[in-house]
This record gives sequence, structure tokens and C-alpha cells, in this order.
Amino acid sequence: MSAAPRLLTANRSQVILATVDVEKLIADDHPARAIWEFVVRLDLEPYQLAIKSVEGSAGRPAYDPRLLVSIWILATSMGEGSAREIERLCAFHPAYQWLTGMAEINHHTLSDFRVDHRVELDELFTQVLGLLSAENLITLERITQDGTKIKACASLKSFRGVEKIRAHLELARTQVAAMGDPRESDGKKREAAKARGLNDRRERLEKALEQLPKIRELKKSEADKRDARVSETDPDARIMKQSGGGFAPSYNVQLSVDAAHDIIVNVDISQSGTDHGELTGSVRKVEERTGSKPAQVVADTGYTNHANILSMSDAKIDFFGSFPDKSGLVDATYERRGIAPEFRNEAFRYDEAADKFVCPAGHDLHHAYKDTRRVGIIQHAYEAKAGICAACPHLSVCHPGMKKQGRQVMRAVSLPQIAAFHEKMATAEAKEIYRTRSKTAEFPNAWIKEKFGLRQFRTRGKEKTNQEALWASITYNIQQWIRLIWRPQLTACLG
Repeated sequence: MSAAPRLLTANRSQVILATVDVEKLIADDHPARAIWEFVVRLDLEPYQLAIKSVEGSAGRPAYDPRLLVSIWILATSMGEGSAREIERLCAFHPAYQWLTGMAEINHHTLSDFRVDHRVELDELFTQVLGLLSAENLITLERITQDGTKIKACASLKSFRGVEKIRAHLELARTQVAAMGDPRESDGKKREAAKARGLNDRRERLEKALEQLPKIRELKKSEADKRDARVSETDPDARIMKQSGGGFAPSYNVQLSVDAAHDIIVNVDISQSGTDHGELTGSVRKVEERTGSKPAQVVADTGYTNHANILSMSDAKIDFFGSFPDKSGLVDATYERRGIAPEFRNEAFRYDEAADKFVCPAGHDLHHAYKDTRRVGIIQHAYEAKAGICAACPHLSVCHPGMKKQGRQVMRAVSLPQIAAFHEKMATAEAKEIYRTRSKTAEFPNAWIKEKFGLRQFRTRGKEKTNQEALWASITYNIQQWIRLIWRPQLTACLG
């Protein structure tokens, strides 16, 4: 019989005292080094103003804001959004160990830092844009606007009507009052945590009642207004249609992206399920952040409407967009009304000199009134005499079901800015510019969702979710800096 082989096995019962060279925990080209190099160039003095622990006084030193910012950027880039998990990673992950110098950071510290500095974080995003602009990564020659739905930290089941919310609020207030002072309890920490939880629930329910009137305003019918619902978990969230189908409580994340190097130059959170009214405010914020107005703005059909065209024209910004194709709706309307193809509006001839329309049967339609309710366009209505239409042999295919009123045709007269937009978008050059939209606008959205895993917010409320979106955008921009500037420079130095 042959001798047994000698094998090395893992001895997990031993205790090892190891010497760690922190500087060698990660490679020279590790992104953590680039993140730290970028963050130390930022002015984080506003973060330090809130620190109470100062030299010459008692108290434990506070963590350097540069360290906490770097940790959150690293974590976001790796798709990690849980403060508890980041605390765990700081204990063994080489990149986190290198950043912290082997120190362990409590998850409460990390979580509070992420959401407690709203103004400072917004300024941080603007500072990042300043540094990227200095590296010639932002030109503002052309920006694209796009929105993406990110699910809220709430479920459809959390949406309740007014009576149910009032009942739950009354119960929450009763529970809070019954708690008493947690400082007088033996288990002070446990009772204090319970009191915070009850107060948070009470505040969310109070906010839910405040949000209901805003939701009712968006409803068209009285029945829908009465049945309006709001989430008890996240009152700011709204039920929105998802790109993959279905509906879910969500926020509409608006990204403005500089087309030169796909840098996000503004991020905002909207509670609207559509992009219709989001363009003007976003462009204005781009100018506020960068100090310059974009020369061109490109956006899809969700943003292309008369109000936005006029707004961009007034701001001297060259706007490129595309109106949705509504030909199918027009065809369906004619079919529903029973109007034959040969008697559609386009078959009526307009006589400009006499300011009248002539129908295919040779009858006149004279000017009846004008409608100025639509932005950027005046609708002129022309109507035939009811008696002529009633006696017409083509009534059943031209004007079916309408015996007391003559056939009516509308003539739309656009403002010069609207007409100029349509003329421009008919050119090959404008169409080519518009075709670049999808690549520029959708690239950051895909990066944030796929690489960062931000498909659902971890925080609640519009303010906190906006901060979460800011962290993702800051991280994305720094990663583009690493890709375009830092890594090529490092390669050149090492090569």
C-alpha cells in the first residue's frame, strides 16, 4: 500500500498577529486612490462648521468629512447603499481599510452623514462640476435632458385613503402620548428608539394628510378625487408607470447631461409621472450650477411641447426635440366619429383671400371664433351653415349625427417661434443632432441603475431621495473623471 499524501490544510483555530502595510492593501491603480485624490481637492469646510469637537476642548474627535465623503463615493460605485454593510466592509475589505487606515466606522455615523448635510451635499455636487470643468470635461455646447423612474421605499399596499390615514394617525398620537418620557425608563435606549419610531410614523401620517389635497388636484373626475390615496410609508412618493410595464410608487429622477463627455450637470427629483414640465427648471439649475447657459438642449418627446419651445427661445437656447406621432389617435377619432377619409379636414380647401374654407362638396365654411387657450398656437374655427349640411347628400360620411350644427374645421396658426422650431426640425442637420440624444441621455441612467444598482431608493421623502440621487450623480461624475483623466495620466506615469 502506498504512503498517504502530505497535504496543507487551513488551521482556523489559531490566532495570528499580522503586520499590515496599509499602503499596499490596494494596487496603485485602484479607484479608491483616485477617489481620495479627487476628494482632497474639494473644499469641505462647510461640513466642518457643524462639528462640535474642537481643539482644546473635551470630546471625541469627529471623523474627517473627506474620509466619510470618500467612503460613500466608493460604496456607491460598488453598488452598496447600506450603512450597516459599509461598516462591515470597513472591517475586512482592502479598499475600505486603505481609506480608513484600518479604522472601523459605526453605521450610525455613516447613515447620519449621508442625509444630514443637504445644503452641503448640493454644494459638493456643484464643486465637482467646477473641477471637471477645469479639466475641460464640461463644455455646455450641448446638453441632453432625460428622466428615469426609480422606485420609492414604499409599496402599493401602503397607499391609503383619507379616512384610514386619519384613523391610523389618531392611533399613532395615542401611542406617542402613552409612551411618556423615555428618559424615565429603565431601558432608556430601547424606549428612546421606540419613541423615535412612533414619532416618525406620526410625522409621516401627518405629512400624508398634507399631501392628499395636492394629489386630488391632479385628478380629473370627482370620483377619482374622492378616492385619492397617498402612501403612509413615503407620502412624497407617487404611483408611476414603469418602463418595463406596470405601476409602482416611484420618483422621476431628472438628469441633465453634458454631451461632450457624458457628465451629469444637474440632477433633480420630480413627483410628476411625466417629463412635460421638467425642462425649464432643470436648464435654469444647470446655469446656476455652472455659471453658464447651455448653447443647445436636446430632449425627447416627453419634453417637446409649445411651452418648452417658447421658454428655450426666450432664453436664447437652441432646442431640439420631437413631437409624438399622434396620427394613430387622429385616425381613431375620425373613425369613431364616422367621417370618411375624403371628408377629413385636410380635404377642405382654405381660401386665404376670403378667409374661408371650401368643403369637397363646394360649400363655404366661414370664420366662427378663435381659441387662444393652447400655449403657442391660435385655433381658428370655421363653420358651415347647419341648413346646408342638413340637406347635403354627404352628411352621413362628413358630419354624421350632427343636425343642429354645421361641419366645423379648425385652422391652427402657430407663433413664429413654434413655426421656426418645426422648420428647423425638418432639416437633416437637426435630425442628426436629435439622433445623438439617446446615447448621451441614457448612458448615465443605465450606469446608475446597472453599475450602482439604484433601482429603488433606500431613503424616504423627496428631500432624502434627492440626496441619494446626488450621491449617485457625484459618484458617476468622479468615475468619468477616473476613466477620462486619472487613469490615462497614471498609465503615462507608470509606462
